Amino acid sequence: MDRDAGPPGRRVVVIGAGIGGLTAAALLAHRGYAVRVFDQAQVAGGCASTFRRRGFTFDVGATQVAGLEPGGIHHQIFAELGLPLPEATPCDPACAVFLPGESEPIRVWRDPVAWRAERQRQFPGSEPFWQLMQRLFQPSWRFQARQPVLPPRSLWDLGQLTQALRPDTLVTVPYTFATVGQVLKQLGLGKDRRLKTFLDLQLKLYSQVGADETAVLYAATALSMAQAPQGLWHLHGSMQVLSDSLEKALGRDGGLLQLNHRVQQVQTERGRVSGVQVTDQKTGRTWVEPADHVVANVTVQNLVQLLGEDPAGRGARALALAGYRRRVTTLPPGSGAFVLYLGVEAAAIPADCPPHLQFFYNYDGPIAENNTLFVSVSRPGDGRAPAGRATIVASSFTDLGPWWQTHDYGAMKQAYTEGAMQRLSSYFDLRDDHIVHVEAATPRTFARFTGRDRGSVGGLGMRVSTFGPFGFANRTPVGGLWLVGDCTHPGEGTAGVSYSAQTVVKQIVAS
Repeated sequence: MDRDAGPPGRRVVVIGAGIGGLTAAALLAHRGYAVRVFDQAQVAGGCASTFRRRGFTFDVGATQVAGLEPGGIHHQIFAELGLPLPEATPCDPACAVFLPGESEPIRVWRDPVAWRAERQRQFPGSEPFWQLMQRLFQPSWRFQARQPVLPPRSLWDLGQLTQALRPDTLVTVPYTFATVGQVLKQLGLGKDRRLKTFLDLQLKLYSQVGADETAVLYAATALSMAQAPQGLWHLHGSMQVLSDSLEKALGRDGGLLQLNHRVQQVQTERGRVSGVQVTDQKTGRTWVEPADHVVANVTVQNLVQLLGEDPAGRGARALALAGYRRRVTTLPPGSGAFVLYLGVEAAAIPADCPPHLQFFYNYDGPIAENNTLFVSVSRPGDGRAPAGRATIVASSFTDLGPWWQTHDYGAMKQAYTEGAMQRLSSYFDLRDDHIVHVEAATPRTFARFTGRDRGSVGGLGMRVSTFGPFGFANRTPVGGLWLVGDCTHPGEGTAGVSYSAQTVVKQIVAS
């Protein structure tokens, strides 16, 4: 902690060692900035980290990766850092979705031709919707590849955005304020219950909200990412290989990662960051780490808490920050997750089981609270389980409030565990002699280990009001304070938060 803090103007503190924070830190260190990363957890990776029990390695939250294909965001970043890409296999199908009362799943194939045949068979008459998604996805993808800054908050940001525009981008403009639900109705598909339910399930995974609320321009990308030449990938070893690689690059280039250190407050002078107050959770020692830039890999709710009261002083910045605070306090409640981690004998896994499955059990129930489960299953030899065994990670969305208001947290957690086990037993053979380990996580668990406000996961719902030009910018009202992660464009997932980190690095270098 006594090492050189670096020359003025190039001292960067990163709050949070999730994938977004580590990516920003590694890229900045590679460019010669003096970088220090603080995280209150004991292991890096945030919601894309892992833990080990009885020979099993469990992915905490994220279980699949996008952006490893040539030109993909992880491919770009690893190439820039001189790192080998992690070993991975494409998920094919990306997901197998089981609707209520149906034994044959909807398989989201990686091959575009196979996926077209599958959706035409599963959802007759829906092809106009899928063709629209492709027409919106292609120009959106090319636009994103030109690295625009969204939303712009300076002349430089606006210049980057303008340079990314092309005539074909205009195709997307009429849909700027449209939701998926609205488009379905326009196409005469609003009453197709199977199609609508399938879209609700898939979009909830990526946008945190269903079809009626998800911005259609976001959905076009989310619903197209699973097909080649893009794709979703299953990492060998665990999700931890991403953070391990970034951590290694950070150290190689002179950066410092300090775990078990909590940033208590972002300090400012005259509307600009001056440093952060840090506490070593082992020793209790507290000090102020000076910084010219602070990159916060936190939720927007955590960010305003870190700023404390009125750090911007007076004038335009103070007014902008006050508006920022008001906007954060009026956001819809975030999503929580209940996650069940199972270590099982291989005999519990059905033959030809896909690596990712989604179950919806009752049309009359919510897309949450054990009525839907997203399940990831380890592959033989992928490093997550001993020979002859496997891991099952099953998660469901859950409201945050009840977990913090309950008077009997233990009983509530046990009830959710038993409910999830019962649901899973309809597909997996979960007899007692096949179960080696059972563990569960709730919003309280995520709050404790990730530090995220109330244990929310997945960032902001990708509604029109919080997506793209209407979302939270990387550039905040406080000078030198930057936001990365799943609360900023382009949203959740390791690919999304890595893109936000790449954008912030460009902005810092330009400044």
